[in-house]
Amino acid sequence: MDEKALFLKYWKKEATATRKVIQRIPQERSDYRADPKARTAREIAWLIVREEILLAEGLRKGVFEWVEAPAPATVQEILDTYDRHHDNVTKTMESLDPSQWERSMPFLFGGKEVMKETGHEYAWGFLLDSIHHRGQLSTYLRPMGSTVPAIYGPSADES
Repeated sequence: MDEKALFLKYWKKEATATRKVIQRIPQERSDYRADPKARTAREIAWLIVREEILLAEGLRKGVFEWVEAPAPATVQEILDTYDRHHDNVTKTMESLDPSQWERSMPFLFGGKEVMKETGHEYAWGFLLDSIHHRGQLSTYLRPMGSTVPAIYGPSADES
């Protein structure tokens, strides 16, 4: 299995759990944050969605450019955006020629290059960051009055 195929295997495997965690965020508590310095649940969920979209765009264009964007007002808007884009993001990545994954590309923040990596490195980095943020969200769910879904096996809330 080549690196692109291996990545896509895990990309698809993680998507179900990511959607379940976002879906469990209760709207009435979506501004919950574990600490004053931490992002809110909605902000974390929005970050996950935006990173997915940026990954496909960056791989396709050959440049990653992060632009800050405020989180939508509702969890449903975030979930709808995830649902609208996730399959297309996956299809875009599947359709890319291996050379687009192998080339070195800049990552811009505030118009300045902050790093330069290959498409493969960005893909794995974005996926691992998404998993990290999903983990943060999963720790927010119970304090927000929700339940934790099964992620890598049964959760205490679903047993």
